[in-house]
Amino acid sequence: METSAIDQVRAGEFASETTYLNTASCGLLPRRTVEAVRRLADECAAGVRAGAGSFDSVDAARAGFARIAGVAPTRVAVGSSVATHVGLIAASLPPGAEVLAPTGEFASVVSPFAVRGDLRMRYVPLAGLAEAVRPGTALVAFSAVQSADGRVAGLEAVREAAAAHGARTLLDASQSAGWLPLDAGAYDYTVTGGFKFLLSPRGASFLTVTEDAQENLPALHAGWVAAEDRWNSTYGPVGKLAVDARRFDEPVAFLAYHGAEQSLALLNGIGVDAVHAHATGLAARFREGLASLGHEAVPGTSAIVAVPGLGGREPALSAAGVMVSARAGNLRAAFHLYNTEADVDHALDVLSG
Repeated sequence: METSAIDQVRAGEFASETTYLNTASCGLLPRRTVEAVRRLADECAAGVRAGAGSFDSVDAARAGFARIAGVAPTRVAVGSSVATHVGLIAASLPPGAEVLAPTGEFASVVSPFAVRGDLRMRYVPLAGLAEAVRPGTALVAFSAVQSADGRVAGLEAVREAAAAHGARTLLDASQSAGWLPLDAGAYDYTVTGGFKFLLSPRGASFLTVTEDAQENLPALHAGWVAAEDRWNSTYGPVGKLAVDARRFDEPVAFLAYHGAEQSLALLNGIGVDAVHAHATGLAARFREGLASLGHEAVPGTSAIVAVPGLGGREPALSAAGVMVSARAGNLRAAFHLYNTEADVDHALDVLSG
């Protein structure tokens, strides 16, 4: 029997000792990623490296994410967290601007706007997000896939409504990039944490900005790494910021980016379309199995499956070696390229008692 690319990667790169269905919290690190991080740490400990890491790896990770996001690397800024990227966008809005977001949206997506205190925050149910965009809405901030229950937003409808009313769009792809095809160029901004479905170490995150939106975004993190000429901008005010989205770069954690370079290369080698088919197929099998046990999962075709009211079963599943999470009262399982039908069936067996 021919072995698929996913099967080959699973066998060669992952060594989970559990039935790991918790990528929505944190993805497993491939062996190549762990080796890259360990190699850099060893070099730093031995004093054989001039600095703490390589910008070549940072820029390779930037290019790897750009390929997944469907944009040029010049549209991608790197950093450490989604909340920090969102903070830049929050700082760009004038007082009184309206920010529209789904009810129950992940805190990192909405808190940087809310804490300003001079913006008008409006929350509506996810299903009605597109219809809620109105004249005067400055920004629609939302996740492609909801963290609490795995629901996929009506992406096209929201984009069309925002365009019709002149609103900008901010998409958080942290729970989708890596398994759900992403067209980052269709949004003014996207933010993505790398430690979930992108299988990267925590501390790597990505911001995409359209060329038009770059004009209004303040470069609040404008250290020397954001300069057009990094190494000749280390003292005094930066004379010239990078001409593209790199001017929004934060100083990075090199260990995270040496790892991210490897993880993103792995994902690009397989292709997001292949991962999407694999992960959503397993999720569908899990939903069917849950139904046979009398449990009703949140409907949809997401790779993240949530079962309302079943969050209390998480400790028992964990004790049986099935790693899931409890979020907002839901039992949440997430499927990725390293999962198999055997993982689905094991989780169902444990849930059956």
